[in-house]
Amino acid sequence: MPATYQRIVLTSRPQGPVLPENFRLETVPTPALADGELLIRNHYLSLDPYMRGRMSASKSYADCQALDETMIGGTVGEVIASRNERYNVGDFVGGVLGWTELAVSNGAMLRTLDTSRIGLSSYLGAVGMPGMAAWYGFNQIMASKPGETIVVSAASGAVGSVVGQLAKLRGCRAVGIAGGAEKCAYVVDELGFDACVDYKAGNLEQDLAAATPDGVDGIFENVGGAVLDASLARTNAFARIALCGIIAGFSGADLSIKNSRLLLINRLTLRGFIVTEHMEFWQEGLRELGGLVADGKLKFRESVAEGLASAPEAFIGLLAGRNFGKQLVKLL
Repeated sequence: MPATYQRIVLTSRPQGPVLPENFRLETVPTPALADGELLIRNHYLSLDPYMRGRMSASKSYADCQALDETMIGGTVGEVIASRNERYNVGDFVGGVLGWTELAVSNGAMLRTLDTSRIGLSSYLGAVGMPGMAAWYGFNQIMASKPGETIVVSAASGAVGSVVGQLAKLRGCRAVGIAGGAEKCAYVVDELGFDACVDYKAGNLEQDLAAATPDGVDGIFENVGGAVLDASLARTNAFARIALCGIIAGFSGADLSIKNSRLLLINRLTLRGFIVTEHMEFWQEGLRELGGLVADGKLKFRESVAEGLASAPEAFIGLLAGRNFGKQLVKLL
């Protein structure tokens, strides 16, 4: 068992864009295990947009990230020592253990992972929290029917890519919104969306109208701001909107809804959600997602940064849209 390990802590709260100096890389001693505890060597760390909200001291749906403590984050790894009868050395587990190479756990909120048909990193993406966010928003809020048209923002990302594929499996028309021609080509050619609009091309409203000639029955929103407004303009009566994220707000963009009158005129349902508040659906959703990944019916792409020290820059790149697909940090 190693005598020390590295972790990254939050040292200051960003005043505007996240900067590398908001973090500190530390080397700390490996603690001894008490009865009921286990030691996990993390193989992969997940980087996700929600982390930016936790870095703020503003009131939110969850407690803010404490200063000088290990930065929050989902992980998958291997048990390397155990004094917990439920976990054995060599077991692969997933949890929220943070930006750290090693972590001690009492076993609470861990899940044992089967890597015989599903790669370990997939449990941080399509078969993890992002996949569940997609599954829950699509099935429980949008409740889309065959033949309906749905729009998905950030369509090449870890959440949006799953939404569109679930929609196609349901028999829907799936239209993505993504940044850049390369991402749009991937969304259509690899993921099977019917169309994808490049919001960076400067013709968002016109291009989205052309891609949705029969209007829009469901919106899965990850961005907010102008992207959401453009989608609202295309809604049919009684369309449903699953509001999963507002990543545009992290860069200071205006998040006001200019087409708010359509909420009434088209009798729209708009519901924000936090997927970790709906754990009663996780077993069902993860079973379906895992089966689809194992059978090759659900595709995904990963951006992988190497080493814990690379996490701050990779996270900053994620917020700026420089990643492609699920952003991970490989720790081992």
